[in-house]
Amino acid sequence: MPLSPKRAGPEQVAVEGGARPPLVAIVVSTIDWHARALSRGLAAAGARAITVKLSSCSLETTSPSLVRLPGCDEGLPDAVLVRSIPGGTFEAVTLRLGILHALSSLGVTVWNDPRAIERCVDKSTTSFLLARAGLPTPPTWTVESREAACKILRRELSQGPLVAKPLFGSQGRGLTLIRTLDDLPEPERVAGVYYLQRYVGVERDGFRDFRLLVSRGRIVASMMRHSRTWITNVKQGGKPIAAVVDPEMKELAIAATAAVGADFAGVDIVHCAQGRPRVLEVNSMPAWSGLQRVTPNCIARVIAEDLVAALSERTAQGAAG
Repeated sequence: MPLSPKRAGPEQVAVEGGARPPLVAIVVSTIDWHARALSRGLAAAGARAITVKLSSCSLETTSPSLVRLPGCDEGLPDAVLVRSIPGGTFEAVTLRLGILHALSSLGVTVWNDPRAIERCVDKSTTSFLLARAGLPTPPTWTVESREAACKILRRELSQGPLVAKPLFGSQGRGLTLIRTLDDLPEPERVAGVYYLQRYVGVERDGFRDFRLLVSRGRIVASMMRHSRTWITNVKQGGKPIAAVVDPEMKELAIAATAAVGADFAGVDIVHCAQGRPRVLEVNSMPAWSGLQRVTPNCIARVIAEDLVAALSERTAQGAAG
């Protein structure tokens, strides 16, 4: 792949003692624990790391590199690691994703690719891709009107409750368990879009589900989340517990990550009443503070090493081509 203007690959910039280390820009909303851990992990993997906020970046057609990132005085970074993208207006979010798309088109390695981020941020697209791939996931319906949502409830509630989720929500916020028509949120609470999913949780001395972290096609870490309520997210009070997951769950998490086209992802899996695993969600910008508490591996370092390895492989393939 040709290099963009004013951008050279890590093998092309000689410094005393050998080639310069690759420069990786970590995209953050705030410089939190995750960002600092990734910076340390990248340094340990032999890369230089900077943190950037997409709100401070810009597209500039008069610039030789076409995209400006604060701290990248040499042009463009060798890779971008997207930790988080803040919310904002439709226009602001579109620009931020557009910057990631532009960087990817210019030959920068972007983890996760903006297409994968878009597929995971939109829960309806995630559900569509999981179903299209033939992966077990709860039945899901997404409509724009309360009338259409009520029609679905009248048909489906006889088979058990449903869950209404914000289409762009995260960390267990805004979930509503629907047992009757009266439980359906008003349109303003769901931004006018009803994402309805069959409720498959089962109470067994509390509620449990699993989070598996996938990177480069393998399981990096896993945990069970236990809660007294049906919402098990750690941010909502769920307790992370070390867990050894079976091969079926591992294969399912890896396949779900591939279905959305992510390089790394957090995959949430729950067992239905029949004891079979079902994929609930795939998160392309997963947090892992709870998961890190119950695994001996340094998750940030593993992700950093995987990104540097992928960057090296891409550079080698470009040189061979």
